[in-house]
Amino acid sequence: MSASVANLQVSLANRTPWIHSAQIDSLFILGPGILVTIAALLLMHNGYGTQEVSAWQWLLLVVGVDVAHVYSTLYRTYLDRDQRQALSMWLWLVPLCAWLASMLLYTISTKLFWSVLAYTAVFHFIRQQYGFVMVYSRHDRSFPAWSRCVDQITIYTATLGPMLYWHTHEKAFTWFVDGDFISLPMWCWNVGARMYGLILCSYVVKEIYLAGKGTAFNLPRNAMVLITASSWYVGIVIAQGDLVFTMTNVIAHGIPYIALTCIYKDGEAARMKQRSWYRGSGLLWIIGLLLIIAYLEEGMWDGFVWREHLAYFPVFDHLPHIETATLLAIVVPLLTVPQLTHYILDAVIWRLRDHPEWRRNLFWNTERESQC
Repeated sequence: MSASVANLQVSLANRTPWIHSAQIDSLFILGPGILVTIAALLLMHNGYGTQEVSAWQWLLLVVGVDVAHVYSTLYRTYLDRDQRQALSMWLWLVPLCAWLASMLLYTISTKLFWSVLAYTAVFHFIRQQYGFVMVYSRHDRSFPAWSRCVDQITIYTATLGPMLYWHTHEKAFTWFVDGDFISLPMWCWNVGARMYGLILCSYVVKEIYLAGKGTAFNLPRNAMVLITASSWYVGIVIAQGDLVFTMTNVIAHGIPYIALTCIYKDGEAARMKQRSWYRGSGLLWIIGLLLIIAYLEEGMWDGFVWREHLAYFPVFDHLPHIETATLLAIVVPLLTVPQLTHYILDAVIWRLRDHPEWRRNLFWNTERESQC
């Protein structure tokens, strides 16, 4: 290894590995999880821990954040000329296969359909947290291999531990519908809880060991691990009502995802010396389009299927309420296509190791990582 490359690696290792900058990452990637967890604890402390999600809270959290973030994938795929060419097969094959597979599942069993959808969503949520930790660990190449292994195991434990608790305890909320998760015997949690605590403690011990070796403290990686562990534990294990769960689940996931997409697209435009719509007033149009599409989708869900919030979707009140099993087996899977497409494409478009051009777009503002 040449001296210049070695010096570059040392420089990168000692630099805080923000995605965009300390300010932007703190506000829009790390901040939402911290703030929503604190808000959830305050709600429970003041006697609102069992509160259900009201209609306006549902509109704000589910439609305004959760559904809207699904469509932010459009900016990285269907609305990106280069990616439409690079991912052309994925972009038409994924929604078609998602619809066909969903119709088959729904026809076999509606319970099976919602269970598969719920577990797919959980996996997507977990992988996002894993992805952020890996991104924030990108300067840790000089660390011992076992330390990175501990990071990976810890972030999975921070999410799967609370999910195991949910599978062994009755909760006053659901992911999608009642019964979408299977029930496990209590001994699974009795064993899992010990492993959960042991692995989280091992992460702390690992950080103390590295600090003793003079390794620089990786602030964003440690913050993401702490945020993930606390928000999932508070939102699932401690939470007693749907509001606390929905808050911690949606905000800590949806806002960072939208922020990451905007950072990427803004970096791409700046690197190509083109006008960026992903900052300033242009960002209002970007977010506005997501909200409009999310509103239209939920309007169709409510008009065709649920009919629970029609006061917020007066135009969709005129849609026929579908009740026949045959039509539901077509329409419900069709309405879930954007969600499933988001889950699948997300696993493709953010694989930075396989696509160095995406790495250049995402990190160009803070470092020239493509050089190492």
